[in-house]
Amino acid sequence: MARILVVEDEKRVAAAVRRGLEANGFAVDVALRGDDGLWMATENPYDVIVLDVMLPGMNGFRVCASLREAGNWTPILMLTAKSGELDEAEALDTGADDFLSKPFSYVVLVARLRALLRRGVRERPVVVEAAGLRLDPAARRVWRGDVEISLTAREFAVLEFLLRRRDEVVTKTEVLEAVWDYEFEGDPNNVEVYVKRLRQKIDAPFDTKTITTIRGAGYRVDSRS
Repeated sequence: MARILVVEDEKRVAAAVRRGLEANGFAVDVALRGDDGLWMATENPYDVIVLDVMLPGMNGFRVCASLREAGNWTPILMLTAKSGELDEAEALDTGADDFLSKPFSYVVLVARLRALLRRGVRERPVVVEAAGLRLDPAARRVWRGDVEISLTAREFAVLEFLLRRRDEVVTKTEVLEAVWDYEFEGDPNNVEVYVKRLRQKIDAPFDTKTITTIRGAGYRVDSRS
């Protein structure tokens, strides 16, 4: 019997979901606050967590991020607002495995949960180390030596892509396709802007050079800089 944690502050919604899931053979616990949900998810082994975004005490994004930073990779299905594309993007960025917009179909909810159960618990992403940097994709943190470097989400994504392709020359187009939305039609020179920002944060304070510009080709990060 799969054990599900539902973190939802709307009591009627939480009760209805609980009744429906139990009728389908799931064991269900409910938390009405984000901080309570975080504690329950930390203290108990769940197979899947259903997590609302808007919660008292601690919102769903913070709960999800806190669990991932602590190494808890229980599958998370996040409930987002209707037409909430930004919520959906942030849900995935903070470590959620799937999302469902409110109001949702109960049949779809059960199907999504069963899909997550079949997939099982995913492994924590491997920490990337190169060019004197250490990048933790799960915690979304970067260090040079013992010094942590604060990056925006886009800066982090650009750096992660370059580090994963270390010792290779990558073009601006490749960076755009990997980091920006596939429908993005802006100026590829936006990549230059972010590379410049990264150099100011990861190189300038440490008197080093990580990202090399290959004239007419793109950029390269050498494993040992």
